Amino acid sequence: MDFYKILLSAHKGFGYLEILLVTLFVIALLTTMFGFSGKVNNFLKKTTLFTMIFFHVQFLLGIIMLVINFTKGLDMGSVMKNADLRFQYVEHPFSMLIAAVLMTIVNKKVKVNPTISLGIVIMGLIAVGLFAFAFPWARVFGA
Repeated sequence: MDFYKILLSAHKGFGYLEILLVTLFVIALLTTMFGFSGKVNNFLKKTTLFTMIFFHVQFLLGIIMLVINFTKGLDMGSVMKNADLRFQYVEHPFSMLIAAVLMTIVNKKVKVNPTISLGIVIMGLIAVGLFAFAFPWARVFGA
């Protein structure tokens, strides 16, 4: 098995775990916002931390795979003309990068603030929305 196939399997496997973590993060975020009068609890801190860590791991695996593909001679002109390739090599990585940056900011805000604000919730939901947009649902679940 070559290195790229190992990375692809790891990236896909961590993707399933990331779906679970994002779901837990959204539940913790909304529960904290509406159920505990905005006081940050340990469950929200931990789900935010682990979601952020796995966003970063996924992003690093994806960047390595992207570099491997472009060193094999992938032409950017043909990538931009094909919608599937454009999603895979442009939209997916940049959306995930922005989502990872937003999750890092949310993690920092949740860690240092005793209460959660609407801005943190909106930023977290934007990160989740970018993740949902950029996730290759059809490739992972075969839809």
